[in-house]
Formats: sequence, C-alpha cells, structure tokens
Amino acid sequence: MIDREMLRGTFSSSGIDISEETAEKLDIYAEMLVDWNSRINLTAITQPSEICVKHFLDSALPFKIWGGMSAGDSILDVGTGAGFPSCVVKLVFGTGELTLLDSLNKRINFLERLSERLGLGAKCIHGRAEEYGAKAEFREKYDIVTARAVAKLSELCEYCLPFVKVGGKFVALKGRSGGEELKLAESAISLLGGKLSLSEGYELPGGDSRTLIVIEKVSPTPAKFPRNKGQMKRKPL
Repeated sequence: MIDREMLRGTFSSSGIDISEETAEKLDIYAEMLVDWNSRINLTAITQPSEICVKHFLDSALPFKIWGGMSAGDSILDVGTGAGFPSCVVKLVFGTGELTLLDSLNKRINFLERLSERLGLGAKCIHGRAEEYGAKAEFREKYDIVTARAVAKLSELCEYCLPFVKVGGKFVALKGRSGGEELKLAESAISLLGGKLSLSEGYELPGGDSRTLIVIEKVSPTPAKFPRNKGQMKRKPL
C-alpha cells in the first residue's frame, strides 16, 4: 500500500533511519488500518502519503526530538485509538512492555489483531483512563505514558499522570495550540505531581504545526485523582 522507499525517505529526511523490516511492518499497519476503517471508524486519514506523514512520522518524530526514551521503558498509551503514537514508536525505536488503553472495544479488537500481526506483544485494555488510573495494578507503574490529541492538556494530565511512576515521563503530543494549553495547565501539572521537562514546537513535512510536551513525575499523585469525568468537567484543575 505504501511505497517503502518513500516511507524510508520520509523518515530519513526527519533524521530517523528505519530498516526494511520496519518499513514492511508499517506498510502492513497501513493496510490493516484502511481495511478495518471500512468497518469501524479509526481514522479520517486513508491516503498512503498522508498515513506516512500524519500518522507514522507524526507518532515517531516527537520521540526522536525528545531523545529521552530507553529500550526497556514500559509505555502506556492513553486513548490510543488506532495505536498512535505508541505502536509506531515500538516499531521504530523498540521499547519494553507496551500497554494500549481505549474506551471503545471495537478499537481494542483492531489493536489486538494488529499486535498479533506485527509482533508487538501489546497488552490491549478496554476501559476508561479515569477508572484504570485509580487501580493499584496500573497506578504509577509506567516509565512513559503518552497521549496524542485526546483532550486539553490540563484534563489530559489528570488522566495520564496517575499512571506515571515517580521518575517517569508523560509525553503529550499536541497541535499548534500546545503552548497555550501548557500555560493553562501549569497548576494541574504541579498538583498532580508533575514538573515540565520539555516544551518544543516543530513542523511536519508539509507545514503542519505540532507541540511536544514532556512532563516529569517528581512526586506521587494525590489519591483523590483522577476524578470522574463529570467532576473534571464541572471543576477543571
């Protein structure tokens, strides 16, 4: 589906070298994404060149820019949707244990098949972040928690920081408004045990603006967080 030389060239132009094997797996990913998208709503982006840039490179580039990931890091992807960014990150960079969390079971079904086909070994969980973040077996257990365009940053921090172990990182992939969201989220970050580590704007090929925000977990999240969704909406942090 995707021309593999074009795929490798797109990544290379952004300073990321991928192997032929990785390019093959990303090609399979794209084929499965488009096939399943004909039956369940996974993405509005279905053209090969756009999948390459707006899904695959968009997932990998911020982790290249950050450069703070280690091979054994456990990753939790909150509101993962079709597996972005974490499935691409595992394919491109290699990581430790991968956990995918999404509230829609149809997406989890897709992710289970994707993980099996690509050998990701991912643990796929159907559930809501505000519920699982309070469970002892998930709370403060992950080296890296990531989310891509799920909610405003202040709300996203309440969903994600409870999962991050002290010393770990929350990596948020945001659009052009990320810097503005960060200013509004400063109190939430501090309250939830976080500290800003990196905020950097960049562009994808074609000019789409993105913002990478990395928050370090410096102290445990207070037990009362995360609250339920209604409380978050009524009284944002």
